[in-house]
Amino acid sequence: MKSLLTLSAALASLPVFAHDGHGLFGSHWHATDALGFVAVAGLIALAVWLSKK
Repeated sequence: MKSLLTLSAALASLPVFAHDGHGLFGSHWHATDALGFVAVAGLIALAVWLSKK
């Protein structure tokens, strides 16, 4: 559980490196932004799945 919290905290800080306006609620977004959200969701799902074993 501790590693899941660490991972989610690290991933939550990733948008800080993007310039203003990126993300689904920004003034504009690119296909790579959406792909990043899909990748983060996949990593979270993998972390949850691995933590159950």
